[in-house]
Amino acid sequence: MSLPPSVELSLLDLAPIPPDGSATEAFERTVERAQYAEELGYARFWVAEHHDFPHRLGSTTPEVLIPHVAAHTSDIRVGSGTVLLNHYSPYKVAETFAVLDALAPGRIDCGLGRATGGRVRDHALSVDRGERPTGGDQREKVEEVASHLYGGFPDDHPYAALDLPRSDGTAPEVWVHGSSESSAAIAADLGLRYCFAAFIRPQWAVDALRTYHERFQPSPYGAGPDEPQGMLAVNVTCADTDEAAARLRAPTEATHRRLRRGDLDRPPIRSVEEAIDELGYVPEPTTPPGNPVGWPRAISGSPETLRELLTELTDQAGVDGVVVQSSVVDFDDERRSHELLAGGFDLG
Repeated sequence: MSLPPSVELSLLDLAPIPPDGSATEAFERTVERAQYAEELGYARFWVAEHHDFPHRLGSTTPEVLIPHVAAHTSDIRVGSGTVLLNHYSPYKVAETFAVLDALAPGRIDCGLGRATGGRVRDHALSVDRGERPTGGDQREKVEEVASHLYGGFPDDHPYAALDLPRSDGTAPEVWVHGSSESSAAIAADLGLRYCFAAFIRPQWAVDALRTYHERFQPSPYGAGPDEPQGMLAVNVTCADTDEAAARLRAPTEATHRRLRRGDLDRPPIRSVEEAIDELGYVPEPTTPPGNPVGWPRAISGSPETLRELLTELTDQAGVDGVVVQSSVVDFDDERRSHELLAGGFDLG
C-alpha cells in the first residue's frame, strides 16, 4: 500500500535550540534539515512562529528564516507555519511575502494563523497595547492579506491602489492554518488552501476538513485553488521498527504531559532516557484507533506502519498532503526519521 501520487509530504521546523547551543546552531540545523528534505523529495519546508519558549525554540520570525532557507535550497517550497496574524498588520505581511516571492519566485508559501501565549509577550507583540489580542477579526485579516497579494480589492476600495514589489508572474500560495472548524470555515469561505494542526487537536481533524470541503468556494480573484486543497500537520516519529520509533517518541509524550500540567519552567527534555524516566514507562507503538476521535497527538512507527497510519488518516480527512512535525531530540535520529519516512512513501 502507498499514498496516491497526488499526496505530498512536507516538513515543519521549529528550530529547536540544541543542548549547550544557541540560536545560531539551531538555524544552521534548520538549513541542514531543509537541504536534506529537498534531497529526500519532500515538497515543502515550513518554519514556525513561536514566541513562548525562546530558550528552547529559535523559530520566532519566519519572515527572516524563509529567505535564508530559500537561499540555501533550490526547488523545495519554503513558507510559514504560521505567521500569527493577530500580532501584525495584514498589509505589512503581504508586503513581506511579496518580497519573499520576488527573491524566490514560485517557491513561497504564506501560511496565516493566530495564537496567543503569555500575557507579557502578547503585549510586547501587540500593535494595540490597550488590550490583549483576541483574533476576533481573523477572517478580515486573512482576506486582506490575500487581497493585497492577488489584487482582490474592488476599484473603489481605499487599498486598491496600493502596490507591492513583485516577481515576474508569480505570487505566494496563501494557506490558512488552524486547529478548529472556525479556521476551516475561513479558508473555505475565502477559497484558500487549508492546513489543520492535527498535532494540537487530532480529534477535530475530520470534522474541520469536512467543513472545509463542504463550504469551499473558489476565490473570485484567484487567491486559491479551483478545488479544495487541504493538508494535515502531524507529529511523526519514524525508526526501523515500531518499538524503536515508540521509544524515540518518549520525549514528545513527556513534554505533552508537562504542558497539560502547566509545568513549563523546567529545563527541556534532552534525551530519550530522561523522558522514559520521567514518564515511568516506554511508550507503546501506535496502532490505528479505528475512528477520528481516537487519533493521538503524536504517532510513531516503522516506514511500513506509518505508511498505513498516514494513509488511513489522510483518507479519513480527505486531504492532499501531510506536514510532518518532528520532536525527536537527537539530531541524527531526527534525520534518520525523515529519511526512513521518505523511503516509506517512495519520495523521489
